[in-house]
Amino acid sequence: MVHPLRIQGLAVATALVMGSAIASAQPADPPPKVDRTEQATDLEQSMEREGNQAALSAELFYEILVGELAAQEGALNDAQALIMEAARSSNNEKLYRRATELAVQSRSGDRALRNARAWLEAYPESRDANRAVLRILVAMNRIADSASYLRREVELTPAANRSATFLAITQLYNNASDKSLAADVVEQALEIDFKDPKNGPMALAAVGHMRLVADQKQAALQALQNGAKLSPDSGAIALLAMELLESGSTEVEPLVKRYLEKNASPQLRLTYARVLLGQKRTADAKTQLQLITRDTPEFPEAWVILANLQLQNNELDAADTSLAQFGALLPKLPDGVGRNAGEAQFYLLKAELAEKRKRYDEADDYLQRIPDAANLLSVQARRADMLARQGKVQEGRALIQATPVTGPNQKRLKQIAEVQLLRDAGLNQEAYTLQADLQNQSPNDVELAYDTALLAEKAGKFDEMERLLRDIIQRKPDFKHAYNALGYSYADRNIKLEEAQALIQKALDMQPGDPFITDSLAWVHFRRGNLPEAEKLLEQAYATRQDAEIAAHLGEVLWTQGKQDRALLVWRQGLKEDSSNDTLLETLKRLNAKP
Repeated sequence: MVHPLRIQGLAVATALVMGSAIASAQPADPPPKVDRTEQATDLEQSMEREGNQAALSAELFYEILVGELAAQEGALNDAQALIMEAARSSNNEKLYRRATELAVQSRSGDRALRNARAWLEAYPESRDANRAVLRILVAMNRIADSASYLRREVELTPAANRSATFLAITQLYNNASDKSLAADVVEQALEIDFKDPKNGPMALAAVGHMRLVADQKQAALQALQNGAKLSPDSGAIALLAMELLESGSTEVEPLVKRYLEKNASPQLRLTYARVLLGQKRTADAKTQLQLITRDTPEFPEAWVILANLQLQNNELDAADTSLAQFGALLPKLPDGVGRNAGEAQFYLLKAELAEKRKRYDEADDYLQRIPDAANLLSVQARRADMLARQGKVQEGRALIQATPVTGPNQKRLKQIAEVQLLRDAGLNQEAYTLQADLQNQSPNDVELAYDTALLAEKAGKFDEMERLLRDIIQRKPDFKHAYNALGYSYADRNIKLEEAQALIQKALDMQPGDPFITDSLAWVHFRRGNLPEAEKLLEQAYATRQDAEIAAHLGEVLWTQGKQDRALLVWRQGLKEDSSNDTLLETLKRLNAKP
């Protein structure tokens, strides 16, 4: 489709010139009678005006034509300058818009902003012009300068349409570097609607989201409470509550539950289930998924997630039923990426089900039926893992090694898949050797160095682990996981406990309330003999994240204090979450406990 502002062909040029001449020659009120001399003079002046107008139109056409040709050839700076000149000459809003678009395409923020502001100055009532200035300022990260334009955007939006605008605003400001300032600017702009029963909840939810992004949880909670007072049944407020719940604010969960009791929205219930899964509350998540599949059986995503959970719990017949339901809905998915992704997930889960039933050939057949060649490496890694589970580790490794890849990134991913296979098979020394080679290829990759350190520990190379973690801390002082990993390693080996506590506390200061770091700190207290403090911290961590390793530690602290019944209950819950967790299984074996 040709851009509506592009003018093509000499016929259009003729139309522009003729159109101007015709416009200037349109009859007005009958002129007063004058003598023929005056009439001749007027005619000459009229002809002169028509000639000037025709020349101006031809010049305008030429600027537009040359500008568009320059744009087609990639000379965007020249193109935007020519179109901008044409916009000023004609005072045409479409040309102002086009000049701004070209400047944006040229990746010059200053030129784009200059053109957008010229557009807004020429058309001060144009919402599009104001919005263009706003978007460019935010893209340039000039958040403070955007405040007045954001306020204007809200004022120009009809009250009936503001909910959609509030959502767009949060998306616009999400990537601002100064999250706190962005939250301030958004709150000031939306304040006009805070007391409006219709738009207030959505406005407060938007502000709450921005406060949460800025790590201002208390302010986000206040926005939630204010929105709930206006409308406790608002879907926007329920979504903000889910965001807060995901961040660890468990006190908002009753609001989520109350909303879902009154509003059977499968999308919101699925969002809630995902939050619960993120917190390892699989039983609660399963309940929500079962409610969706009961009330909205044509909702495919709920079936596939439910099947996944059932497989994790070894509920094989139930998983088979859920997968059958999901498979029946696959043809209703839109063609293309969505359908392919659904089929890939279906065959992966069918393969896992067949594997759990020891039908390895059937499982392998399902894996090979997964569509899309882009999934080849992940499919081969899954097939290799299945071979390893049958004791055929080297065959699995050879399968990964034989997978064709293109480019250095895929080659790296292939090596990572091989490391994972070896690590899962308990071949820590071989996994570490391969991982160290990866790390040597990218010595500045902090995440890769961190993974190498963890494998060095599993391989018993504690000095190398410590060297890598301390190097990460020196290069990236805000990498909290390195502090936690080093501190926990000391605590687990019952050495350097004072330093271990300092390291873990530093990590926790960077991420207050993190359940895994809290677990590490509790383990130091346990090693130092401070059992009540260890129990308190572990109870906090386990309430936030029902993880099998946290359950192992909490159970041991309880067991050591003679609270065997509570310990056994926690361990049983941990086994439900992950029956193959090494830490939990080692703890039960060492303590000779049978939950």
